[in-house]
Amino acid sequence: MAAHERAVARGCESMQIWGQSPRMWKATLPKQSDVREFRGLMEDGPVKAVVIHAVYLINTASQDAELRRKSLASLTHTLHLGDLIGASGVILHPGSAKGEPVEEALPRVAEILLEALDESDSCPLLLENTAGTGDTLGRSFEELSRLIKLCRGRKRLGICLDSCHMLASGFDIRTADKLAEVIDRCEATVGAGRVRCLHVNDSKTPLGSNRDRHAPPGEGELGARGCAAFLSEPRFEGLPGVFEGPGIQGKGAEREDVDRLKELRRSGRAARRRRRR
Repeated sequence: MAAHERAVARGCESMQIWGQSPRMWKATLPKQSDVREFRGLMEDGPVKAVVIHAVYLINTASQDAELRRKSLASLTHTLHLGDLIGASGVILHPGSAKGEPVEEALPRVAEILLEALDESDSCPLLLENTAGTGDTLGRSFEELSRLIKLCRGRKRLGICLDSCHMLASGFDIRTADKLAEVIDRCEATVGAGRVRCLHVNDSKTPLGSNRDRHAPPGEGELGARGCAAFLSEPRFEGLPGVFEGPGIQGKGAEREDVDRLKELRRSGRAARRRRRR
């Protein structure tokens, strides 16, 4: 409830929460009374969508039996929570190959994804693209597509596009035209309708750096023009979007950051209208 209150105070239209402490495996589900209250707030309030980020401890690509067991349990728990609160999706980093060839690691990821989907009801599972640091999986549309195919194209599987990660992994999305070309490629590779959530973050590091370092909106390598393009891409209309920070003051997102993002979205839409004239 506190997260919802903060989101309303900041003028958010969507919000992201953790399904459990991001620093530990132990997890519990909320009381039914809390679930009813939260769903009532979501139904009647200004925040229209909630997504849940799975904890970073999860590595579905791991060969370690105990880590795989914990990863499956945590992911399944988070999907159950998503079912309870009516979340638009659970966002997951696919994991790390830890020096192993990607094609050998991806089937292990799919095995856990399928089991977690089978043990939950309806909450979507959204694979987040990564910045490409080290042996992380999901740095390309081809890797994300391969995972979806290994999961037999399950309808509940989608992707969450992070703008900072896209730039860092080599996708030039700094103008509306360049972004459109990248999303064309994304849809051709992963499939139309698979993009179901956005992480709207600027990047401290340049194109192709493979480093995940966020900057305040409009102040990084994407800049105001790139952020405006991402926020106003027509195919993203209606998708839940999350700004993870840091904000203008160097801390978590505040009202001024949300207002800045809304301003950038308006400017991006205005620029698109001018180009159509």
